[in-house]
Amino acid sequence: MADQKRAYRKRRRAELESETRRRITESTIELHGTVGPAHTSISAIAQHAGVRRSTVYRHFPDELALLTACSSHWMRENPSPDLARWAEIDAPEARLRIALEELYAYYRRTERMMDNLHRDEVTMPTVKRLFSGFREYLAVARDSLMLGRGARGAVRRRVRAAIGHSLAFPTWRSLARLEGLDDAQAAELMCALVAFAQNGRTRASTGNSRRPAARTSAKAASGSDPGGTGRARAPLRALADT
Repeated sequence: MADQKRAYRKRRRAELESETRRRITESTIELHGTVGPAHTSISAIAQHAGVRRSTVYRHFPDELALLTACSSHWMRENPSPDLARWAEIDAPEARLRIALEELYAYYRRTERMMDNLHRDEVTMPTVKRLFSGFREYLAVARDSLMLGRGARGAVRRRVRAAIGHSLAFPTWRSLARLEGLDDAQAAELMCALVAFAQNGRTRASTGNSRRPAARTSAKAASGSDPGGTGRARAPLRALADT
C-alpha cells in the first residue's frame, strides 16, 4: 500500500510539473503573438501563467530552452502546408496556384505571430536561429515549384526570383493588408508575375508597328524628309518670324 501511495504521488507530481510547463509555454506563445518575443519578459510570462519567475527558470533555464519549446508547440498547433502534396501536382502553373492559395491562407491564420517574428528576428539572434527553419521550408517550396518549368539561364533566375517573392510573408501582407486583395486574388496576381517572368513581354516591347511612324515623325520634325509637307517645320518658322 505504501509503495502504491508513493507511486501515485510521484505520478501526480509529474503531471503537475507537466501542466505547469504547458501553461508557461502557452503563456509565452500568447505573449509572442500579441506583443512579440522582443517585448515579452519573464515577469510577464510568470504573471500570465500564474507562477513565480523562479518556476519559469526552473523549467526553462535560458532563452533558447524556452523559445525552442514554444516553437515546437506552436508548429504542432499551426502546421504549415504540406510540400509533399504540392509535389504531386504535375502542372507547374496549377501547382503554383494551389501552393500560393494554401500558403496565403496559412499566413492569414498566423499573421500576428508571423508579423512579430519577422520584426523581432532582426534584434534577437535566438528568434532568427529558430525562424531559420521556416526559411528553409520556403526554400524547399521554391525548388518544388520550379520543377517542370524548363527555364534556363537568365529566364530561370527571373522565374526563381518571382516564385521566391510570391512565397514571402511580406509579399502576402502587402497585397492583403495594404492593397486589400483576398488570398485568391493575391495568388492570381503572383501567378501572373511568375508567368511574365518566364514567358511574357509587354505589347509595346514586342510590337514594332509604331516604330516606323516614330521615325517618320522624327524626320519630319528635323526637316530631313524631302517628301514631307513641311507642316512639321511650321512652328520653327513661326518662332523665327517673331
